Amino acid sequence: MAYLGNPKNTIAVLQKYGFHFQKKYGQNFLIDSNILDKIIRAADVDRDDCVLEIGPGIGTMTQYLCEHAREVVAVEIDKKLIPILEQDTLSAYKNVTIINEDILKVDINAIVQEKNNGKPIKVVANLPYYITTPIIMGFFESHVPLESITIMVQKEVAERMQVGPGTKDYGALSLAVQYYAKPEVMLTVPAGCFMPRPNVDSSVIKLTRHEKPCVSVSDEKWMFDIIRASFNQRRKTLVNGLGNAPELNLTKENILSALEKTGLSPTVRGEALTLEQFASLADVLR
Repeated sequence: MAYLGNPKNTIAVLQKYGFHFQKKYGQNFLIDSNILDKIIRAADVDRDDCVLEIGPGIGTMTQYLCEHAREVVAVEIDKKLIPILEQDTLSAYKNVTIINEDILKVDINAIVQEKNNGKPIKVVANLPYYITTPIIMGFFESHVPLESITIMVQKEVAERMQVGPGTKDYGALSLAVQYYAKPEVMLTVPAGCFMPRPNVDSSVIKLTRHEKPCVSVSDEKWMFDIIRASFNQRRKTLVNGLGNAPELNLTKENILSALEKTGLSPTVRGEALTLEQFASLADVLR
């Protein structure tokens, strides 16, 4: 029976092992059972599912996942937490595999093959701010068989993932996420639901993978190179932003001609373009 949603039980485990939170890993453990129940529902985890959890901590969410999923693979970078997980908080569960590794170095495809016969898995995670984007993009760009990613992130990061053109939060992350998945904020989690308490509230956002990308583009990587360059200098026009990106090797004349062909103003900024417009522009510039 999952018991770590109770703050008293979490404190008891931490004291038992003399565990100290490490800022470099962005460790903030959930201590609210209602929120944990809501995350399980948001992720739509059931007995047919193989779930990959990133950063289990002391196993709070993992206990809930083990009680709802067929199989759980928990990847934890902090070696000090492994004995707690293996010998204590997860020792009663037979459907969990614990891996002590940096998620960015793990062969996710091998896990999917071994644990789920190559069929799409679900990912659940409480991600620290500094590594949110590399992890999400790593999953999408490597085309791992994936049904959905349900993650806890800082509220502002969740908002950035689902906004559209013309807003201050719109950027390369918004476009990348929306190209690969349908983003939906499921719930807000107040700072007081964590130990230690973070400085800001969090949101749980669910990214449901598109069966195929929502726009057609001839060269995916090239499009994202264009997008990144457009937002690296977001106050500049596209002509200047793309022209100042040496990796693109585009002349001002190339860019102006492409804007005209795609029906865009020569003074337009990247933040005004939709994903479809970026795809069209990338194809013309290729």
